[in-house]
Amino acid sequence: MQANCEAKNVFAKPIFAKPRQDALMAASVAEGDSCEFASTKYYALCGLGGILSCGITHTLVTPLDLVKCRLQVNPAKYKNVVNGFKVTLAENGTRGLALGWAPTFFGYSMQGLCKFGLYEVFKVIYSDALGEENYFVYRTWVYLAASASAEFFADICLSPMESAKVRIQTQPGFVSTLREALPLIYQTEGLNGFYKSLVPLWCRQIPYTMMKFACFEKTIELLYKYVVPKPRAECTKGEQLVVTFGAGYIAGVFCAIVSHPADTVVSKLNQNKGATALDVAKKLGFVGLWGGLLPRIVMIGTLTAAQWFIYDAVKVSLRLPRPPPPEMPESLRKKLEAAGQLTN
Repeated sequence: MQANCEAKNVFAKPIFAKPRQDALMAASVAEGDSCEFASTKYYALCGLGGILSCGITHTLVTPLDLVKCRLQVNPAKYKNVVNGFKVTLAENGTRGLALGWAPTFFGYSMQGLCKFGLYEVFKVIYSDALGEENYFVYRTWVYLAASASAEFFADICLSPMESAKVRIQTQPGFVSTLREALPLIYQTEGLNGFYKSLVPLWCRQIPYTMMKFACFEKTIELLYKYVVPKPRAECTKGEQLVVTFGAGYIAGVFCAIVSHPADTVVSKLNQNKGATALDVAKKLGFVGLWGGLLPRIVMIGTLTAAQWFIYDAVKVSLRLPRPPPPEMPESLRKKLEAAGQLTN
């Protein structure tokens, strides 16, 4: 059905001038796929998967995110997670737990579009540049570079909404809706109000995303190699999604730890108008930077697992190409065998 796919979508051609020859391309136009791997349509649908995976999951955990932010900016009042929920419910009722849902939804939907969509783009670009053999050898570096490149642009989209969200959730007396927050921030602080936390946001999100994608990709490889009793091709779609969820949760725990200090700085920075990231970090000290880590591990672990599950489920439901975990190219295997360096 490959010819049928190409006939239906004349735009479903690779965006790169040269044809892909590496292992990723091997499964790119298999029968039953809805489009060609590395085509414009493929990247667009991956972006849609990113919108759904990030927008939905972040919005669902808004109450936990709200308590986590308040623990970071006012530990004297919000002493722990349970106390944070009790105080919030006592002061604002059940509706108070949903404060900031709108900037969360729109901000992380835009971020997800860039994060997942551009990751796929950059992964292809960098793997093409390296070639089939070098890509296999240095694939972890490709995952790291591609995810960092994607997140750089994703955070530019996220920053205005993140600024509004944190103010709504943590600043006493501030407005409670997105439509009120955006003009108010612009009137009082100008464009800087939307982007003053961009650098610490990069410091939080880029390491997080690098860990999220690289750890997930490597965990998937290891699970199918050592844990799952049969090759991925022989697993049902449901079984594959279970493996995806497990790998996503493992990646999420590491993500939360790596990015937490910068996350604390972002929360405090948007609370204090005149402060800089360095000022906030010095004031908090080493211990203060790790405030709210436990709820963030729970939140980010669950969040990351759910995001990968949704993203992969979108790929399955839309019949997008899903290349299997990388395998050593035969040409490289022969070279290593000839040199006596192959260990397996």
